[in-house]
Amino acid sequence: MHTDTERCLRAVQSKDARFDGWFYTAVLTTGIYCRPSCPVVPPKPENMRFYPSAAAAQQAGFRACKRCRPDASPGSPQWDERADLVARAMRLIGDGTVDREGVPGLAARLGYSPRQIERQLRAELGAGPLALARAQRAQTARLLIETTSLPMAEIAFAAGFASIRAFNETVREVFALSPTELRGRARPGPRTAAPGTLTLRLPFRQPLNPDNLFGHLAATAVPGVEEWRDGAYRRTLDLPYGHGIVALAPRPDHIDCRLALTDLRDLAGAIARCRRLLDLDADPEAVDGLLRTDPQLAPLVDKAPGRRVPRTTDPDEFAVRAVLGQQVSTAAARTHAGRLVRAHGEPVDDPAGGLTHLFPTPTALAGLDPETLAMPRTRRVTLTGVVAALAAGTLHLDVGSDRDEARARLAELPGIGPWTVECVAMRALGDPDAFTPTDLGLRRAAAGLGMPATPAALIRHSARWRPWRAYAVQYLWATDDHPINHLPAK
Repeated sequence: MHTDTERCLRAVQSKDARFDGWFYTAVLTTGIYCRPSCPVVPPKPENMRFYPSAAAAQQAGFRACKRCRPDASPGSPQWDERADLVARAMRLIGDGTVDREGVPGLAARLGYSPRQIERQLRAELGAGPLALARAQRAQTARLLIETTSLPMAEIAFAAGFASIRAFNETVREVFALSPTELRGRARPGPRTAAPGTLTLRLPFRQPLNPDNLFGHLAATAVPGVEEWRDGAYRRTLDLPYGHGIVALAPRPDHIDCRLALTDLRDLAGAIARCRRLLDLDADPEAVDGLLRTDPQLAPLVDKAPGRRVPRTTDPDEFAVRAVLGQQVSTAAARTHAGRLVRAHGEPVDDPAGGLTHLFPTPTALAGLDPETLAMPRTRRVTLTGVVAALAAGTLHLDVGSDRDEARARLAELPGIGPWTVECVAMRALGDPDAFTPTDLGLRRAAAGLGMPATPAALIRHSARWRPWRAYAVQYLWATDDHPINHLPAK
């Protein structure tokens, strides 16, 4: 979008928050870059330059605006919508892959050479993977500086910097303030006293309807791994450097996020996973605008706009849970998953609530005895087949996975049908166009609205909803009075 000067100018002059994260505005006369909705008086058009990423603006010599804090804007919705190399790379960078494994590790995950990755990212985003990861480190550092009382040396390494010098130089370059000055400018308020515990605000594009989002997560919560407590969805997180516990609560203009981490190096990745879980980088104006063009779906959208797709913090976990949920009730699926957790999950300590375990990894489940599973033999075979494929690495469902390839690999496994493939694509792979035409609840909702209800006819009808069919599914499911469609009571 940054190449469409007229459109960018209109967005900046109208302070349109819908475009925050889509592009960044750099001002030649001040040397700063802003989000489109920056509250200051817009500069003259001839003094504006537009960049596709914060990293590109930083590389061009601009520093972040202290007023609108462009690094805190929602991410571009493109990276969830698209399935190409650049989008896959951006999802992996957001998950911290470059900080942990370097550019060679990123390239290996994507199946391309480092040079190809560098070239494609520079061509589209104006910055290579190292610069993009550096911009993310700067944002993580700012969060820790402003919300904790940790010493600066600890913050430097927790944010992913290789040295204190690199940390100081980057903070000064990006924010035009030293780390100490940045902390001094932070809004007054209680700072986290306990190391590893953080309170954050996760932004999103308006509108956001929390009912089906948090309702689904709470109604399907696995005992010991997830719970709804004091108006917040809480769960354990299995992270690269340790584990964490997060509490997420909906607010009118943000998501309240409380994170307890055993290792602060996991902060950026944990935030990325929470945003992905709640689909916070979605563009509801674009989604709802398209779905409203279907006169049968429009009343549902108008009644409760801004529905998101509840996703997952761990794609492998969701694949296992999808198999456990085949042809059984929500309560039965929770019971099966809870048994696996108690038998094979890693215990964790949760002084603030009732969380007890991490969901078991495929490696931990690889040795389970299928005869101990209280389910039909065919589903036991399906479960052990999925677990074996995940543990062996022949099935990849992480954020950088090729969605078409993952679908094909899933479909090859015994007992995995179209419903399971599309559920995994929707919630684990994050495909916004995933569609489940064989789902009974979806077909019943479609029939009630006068739409065709057979799978083949429903697929043809759904062509008008592309590429947002996963969101159409949420609106159709919401016609039922199932608990997944209601925000839990406080």
